[in-house]
Amino acid sequence: MTAQQIARGGPGQRSNPVLRTPRINLPPAGRTRVAHGLTAAAATGNALVLQTCKDCAATQYPPREACGACLSDRLQWREQAGGGALVAQTTVRHSNHLYFRERLPWRVGTIHLDAGPAVVAFLTDSVPAAPARVRVSLHLDRAGEAVLVAQPESEYAMHGEEKLQRETGCNPKGRNVLVSDGKSAVGQALVRALVGAGCATVWVGHAEPWKKHLALDGIATLPGVHLVPLDLTDARAVAELGGELGGKVDIVVSNAEVNRTQSVASRRGTDVARAEMDINYFGLLRLAQAFAPALQARAADGARHAVAWVNLLSIFALNHYPTHGTYSASKAAALSIAQGLRAQMLPHGIRVLNLFPGPVDDEWNQNLPPPKLSPAALASATLDALMRGVEDVYPGDVAQEWLARWRENPKALEREVAHGSL
Repeated sequence: MTAQQIARGGPGQRSNPVLRTPRINLPPAGRTRVAHGLTAAAATGNALVLQTCKDCAATQYPPREACGACLSDRLQWREQAGGGALVAQTTVRHSNHLYFRERLPWRVGTIHLDAGPAVVAFLTDSVPAAPARVRVSLHLDRAGEAVLVAQPESEYAMHGEEKLQRETGCNPKGRNVLVSDGKSAVGQALVRALVGAGCATVWVGHAEPWKKHLALDGIATLPGVHLVPLDLTDARAVAELGGELGGKVDIVVSNAEVNRTQSVASRRGTDVARAEMDINYFGLLRLAQAFAPALQARAADGARHAVAWVNLLSIFALNHYPTHGTYSASKAAALSIAQGLRAQMLPHGIRVLNLFPGPVDDEWNQNLPPPKLSPAALASATLDALMRGVEDVYPGDVAQEWLARWRENPKALEREVAHGSL
């Protein structure tokens, strides 16, 4: 048993108050503003992007303010295939940086990309000795910065036990997870997906536990699933559950929501808006206040450290959707809280993952015509995002189209939505 395990205390053991609490060491953080173009790409997926000059068409790496070929400042980020030739490699067995020293050895290699530049990247264990063909992709390290990872060209996902997967992803296998709402169709799909992914324990929150709910009875029989009373409108109850489970949870999934599909002026009073804000915004805030400090404290808790926080938001958080008026506003507020939570979790190496789906095929959107995202598809996208360690996910065709239009011209999207063009 390691000193960290002794300090924490295993099953049936008491923690040793004499041993110091392990503190996390993170990779070097801080990049130039232009280099955060790589971070932005890694945060939403693992595709490789590089700067391309609009004047001479040269592709360059590392990122710079001007083109290295013609000195033009007209640079744009373009997605690349990532293929290249591994021409040299080495194994790093010594480092003065504490993060790298704790995780020695590291395989690194020099790769000539088909796109032109040469890069130095981490190599997975499955990459053969040079010369070899590899595929380079972008990932976020535990400090939330973009790093280059090379895999065999035939591989499109890292093995779950791969060291680089553990350092850049949030594999839920063997983890303890809290799902804040198990009564919704999305919550039930998430629980089933997490159990299927090999989670050790899944605590499933449900408000009003005295009410009979057949769907809850169904998931309660799954291995490792435990139902726990969780009313996100009750600050005291949330805090008590945080005190009970906070030191055990590795991943928190905040999926509880209320959606009353009405426009801003279609109802009198503020009762509906208050109900939405009380769950979608204040509920997330209460959950963060109760569980985030414990996750931060466990960031260096050995191999089973706390790894991730997942927020179910909405694509309507980016731009108001008139027929989901107060709901859109509550999700925009929740997005702001989620960004603040990410800023607090980043120094502790904990990934905050935000989901921005379009309309989901559930009870809230039963009268909304297709296309709608199925709860199972949303759960699958969540697991995939955890494995890849990304920060922002836009699952479904509606979310993808909405995002593309919002990035291209936010004002045009605002007018198209107002005139019913979408």
